[in-house]
This record gives sequence, structure tokens and C-alpha cells, in this order.
Amino acid sequence: MARRLSLLLVLAAALAAPALAGDNYGQQKASLDAKLSAVEAKIAAARAKETALNQQIGGLTSQIQSLEGRVGDMASHLSALRADLRLRQRRLTKLNQLYTLQTVRFHALKQQYTLAVERLDQRLIAIYKQSPPTTVDLLLSAESFQDVLDQVDYFGAIAAQDKRVAAEVAAAKRQIKIARIKTAKARQGVQQQERAINARVQQQAYLVGQLVTSQHKLAGAAASKASLLVRTKAQERADIAESDAIKAASAALEAKIQAAQTGDGPPASASAAGFIWPVSGPITSPFGPRWGSFHPGIDIGVPSGTPIHAAAAGTVIWCGWESGYGNLVVIDHHNGLATAYGHQSRVEVACNTDVAQGQTIGLSGCTGYCTGPHVHFEVRVNGKPVDPLGYLP
Repeated sequence: MARRLSLLLVLAAALAAPALAGDNYGQQKASLDAKLSAVEAKIAAARAKETALNQQIGGLTSQIQSLEGRVGDMASHLSALRADLRLRQRRLTKLNQLYTLQTVRFHALKQQYTLAVERLDQRLIAIYKQSPPTTVDLLLSAESFQDVLDQVDYFGAIAAQDKRVAAEVAAAKRQIKIARIKTAKARQGVQQQERAINARVQQQAYLVGQLVTSQHKLAGAAASKASLLVRTKAQERADIAESDAIKAASAALEAKIQAAQTGDGPPASASAAGFIWPVSGPITSPFGPRWGSFHPGIDIGVPSGTPIHAAAAGTVIWCGWESGYGNLVVIDHHNGLATAYGHQSRVEVACNTDVAQGQTIGLSGCTGYCTGPHVHFEVRVNGKPVDPLGYLP
């Protein structure tokens, strides 16, 4: 921006200065036209870039919105899966606890059954080893007949009780074993369900993470594009301001060129101009757009030191150094036409002097901005650059 302000201040100062003999109107006009063309090209490029950025931002926004919808749907599904997984996990925890209790109960009953069987076996062995008491023994040892009946009932009750205890323990052991098997099967089924749901949860979480990552990348790209769009618009506004200033300066300079030219009639036509080539050589750069700017003349390739001839008779209105052109000579031909000859190694004419057609006005070279020895040749109609090839034989 500081560079542009400096440029505009220089232009304003140049236009405000009084017109003196030898002012480089042709060079200033060519320079302004080239700058204006370059700035307008930058404005057009900036607007095209804005359009492309707006389209890209719109596309990214649509993708982000689509991803937001997908993330929302998948997040809801993931939440349901996680709730289902928690339910299965709680059920599995309870089944594990039940299976543990049943296992403890099963082992306890197994131990009790073993003890009951052992006790029954021992009692049977003892009865086998000892002769069973006879009726006479019971009568002799009893104090009364009721006592005899009680002893007989007692021996029968002990035997029946031992059998009943063993049978009850065996039945309880079978029942707890069946219940434990059922619990194990239920636990295995819940474990399989838990593994399946957990796998789906992991997969869904991965997909959600991928979508969120993509969404963040798109959001970052959109933010970057938006920032670039802001900078592009700011650059466009600055370029438009510069373009407006250059247009105003160019118009003023064109008026000064017209005032400096002494011809009274309309500009001569191309066929009536009667120009000759200033040097003989190939055209190394034509008239028109070049390198994002505008080339207001043609470049003719010749060795350094080649004599440069006036294309037609006229008055020298500029002779000397001009930035970019190096050593420059501008000739007013008094019929609305002017010619300019740049990059000279040496100027051979003085300002405000008349020259004849074909007269040597300088020697070719590579002063100013150039890539090799050549002559930069311009033709201007009322100060405006035109294609020199339309005026040369």
C-alpha cells in the first residue's frame, strides 16, 4: 500500500509541474498506459479469484453441512449402541455374580453330599460289624415295654434319616448343577452379544472420528479461503483506487502531449505517415500485452552501436535518460503523430531541434530495463500508443 501511495504522489507531482520544453510526455503517457493496463489486469484477476473463492467456500460449506448431518445421525446411533452395551454389561455382571454364587453353592452341596454318604456308609459298616440286638436283648435292657418300642423306633428313624439327608443333598446338588449350566449358557450368550455390540461401537466411533476430522479439515479450508477472500477484496479495492488515479493522470498527460504537438490538422493516416524503419532487424517483442502488463511499442533486435534513424521528419521533444527506457528520444512529427526510440547507448540529437527523415538520432544499446541490445520503437497518435507495424512499410 505504501508503494502505491508513493506512486500516486509521484504521478500527482508530475502532473502538477508546469509543462516545459523537453518534458517527457510520450514516455510518461506510455508508462501510465502500461501501469493502467497492468492494474486493470490485476483487478480482473482479483475478481475472477473472488468468484472462484466464493464458489469454493460455497462447496466447502455444503460439504460441512452434509458432514454435520451425518455426524449427528451417527452420533445418535453410537449413543444408542453404547446404551445397549452398558445394559449388556450390567446383565453380564449380574450373571457372573450369580454363576459365582451357584458355583460356591454347588461345591458346598457336593461336599455335604460326600459327608452324608460317608456318614451313611460308616453307619452301615458299624451295623454290619455289630450283631443287631435281639428281641430278648431289648426286653432285658428295657425298663418297660414302652421303652422297647421307643428303642425299635429309634433305630429305624436313624436309618431313615441318614437316607433322607443323602437323598435331599443329592437332589439339591443336581438342581444347582442344572441352574449353574443354564447360567453359564446365558452368560456365554450375553458375552457374545457384548462382544458384537462393542465391535459395532468401536467401528461407529471410528467412523464418527473420521467424519469429525474431515469436518474440521473442511472448516479449516473454508476459513483459509474466507481469509484469502478478504485479502483479495482488500487488494482489489487498492488496485481500483490505483487504477482510478492512473486513469486521471493518464488523461491529464494525454492532454499535455496534445498541447505539445504543433500540428493543426487531424492525425495522418497510416498510409500517409510515410515512416521508415529506424533500424533493420527482427522484431524480438511485439506490441500489446506482455508479462501481465502492456508493451506500448516493438523491440527490434540489432547489435549495440547500430545507428538509429528518425522514422520521419519532426521536432525532438525529449532527449535523455528516462527510467525503464534508458536513453530515450521522442520526435513530434507535427501531424498528430509522435515516435519514440528507447534503450540507446548514446543520444545524437538535442532537444527542441528539428530532424530530417533518416537522420541518425542515436546509437542502439541496452540502457534502462532490457535483456539485450535492441531498439524500443513506439508510434503514438495524439499521445496514445498504437501498433507501429501499421505505420511501417
